[in-house]
Amino acid sequence: MARVCEYSKLLGLIFSVVVLLLAESYIANADLTSKFAVNPAKVKQISWKPRAFVYEGFLSEEECDHMISLAKSELKRSAVADNVSGKSKLSEVRTSSGMFISKGKDPIIARIEERIAAWTFLPIENGEDIQVLRYEHGQKYDPHYDYFTDKVNIARGGHRIATVLMYLTNVVKGGETIFPSAEVPVRHKAHSHAEDLSECGRKGVAVKPKRGDALLFFSLHPDATPDPMSLHAGCPVIEGEKFSATKWIHVDSFDKTIVDGGECTDEHESCDRWAALGECTKNPVYMVGTPDLAGACRRSCKVC
Repeated sequence: MARVCEYSKLLGLIFSVVVLLLAESYIANADLTSKFAVNPAKVKQISWKPRAFVYEGFLSEEECDHMISLAKSELKRSAVADNVSGKSKLSEVRTSSGMFISKGKDPIIARIEERIAAWTFLPIENGEDIQVLRYEHGQKYDPHYDYFTDKVNIARGGHRIATVLMYLTNVVKGGETIFPSAEVPVRHKAHSHAEDLSECGRKGVAVKPKRGDALLFFSLHPDATPDPMSLHAGCPVIEGEKFSATKWIHVDSFDKTIVDGGECTDEHESCDRWAALGECTKNPVYMVGTPDLAGACRRSCKVC
């Protein structure tokens, strides 16, 4: 037991030294990489199962305001992906309103996306457009996974491997992001004090929205299999208003199908009939395609 304790202390010391060295490197090179510099000293691990981390002060005040400004006039009721067809549909599971900001829309958005890539070590091309969401009083997102269970969505970029959730506003009460199935670390019961959390927020490992902070979590294990502990939810907003911005990142290029797919056409005269019979879901490789090869019936399967 004594050896185990000594070994744990040694690992802790090594980890601390690595963090300090990375922080010193960040400071020394901040001027050279100011556009997307990542400061590891600002990152806190909140869970290993699932792997989840909070970066304090990831966004500047200007960046938060900019995304809110872009979103406000474009907000529409949020949808969810159908588990079978992969198509978007309205559901009481998700009651927020939202919109998408196209990739690289302007210099500020491009800078944020570069910073996300630097933090996650995942290419910009693997990410979807940023989705900005607004949650008003009582609005929430019930427990769900970010990886897919249908075959249609997987055909474009594969599974979502990671999610970066950026908080654009503070929330007085409620609105926490929770992981109800997560293993609670011994030295970390919650990212916020229990008295600051809503009843919903006390039901798992919780992150309270703080303007400028970002939450990174992985939906897949390191071996690329889905992690059931990545189940997460957005608690109802009790007091205040919550704006957030989400970047979903895939295992492969999310742009590849668009780039390589060419015109949105069907290559066979029977595509309409096959799609009506459910072949888009039953035979997605031929009908929809893969990240490397466009399918034969992309138009009828409505993926372009």
